[in-house]
Amino acid sequence: MAKYFFHIRRNDVFEEDLEGIDLASPEQAREEAVAAAREIVAEGIRRGDPADGATFEIMTEEGSLVATVPFRSAVGLE
Repeated sequence: MAKYFFHIRRNDVFEEDLEGIDLASPEQAREEAVAAAREIVAEGIRRGDPADGATFEIMTEEGSLVATVPFRSAVGLE
């Protein structure tokens, strides 16, 4: 198992994930990011917020970028 961090970038704002999560593979990390992005977008819609341009930047414990997951693509808007 490796630790993956799911940082969020919204325009000029960077929200760092300080905890991370242990997962078996980069593919599983991407699946987790897609599921989380869908939940975040759904919650925003319930509050009346637009689906913005936020993106997950999935990083390893060593600091390598594994993938980027745009929230809009996770819900089929791109």
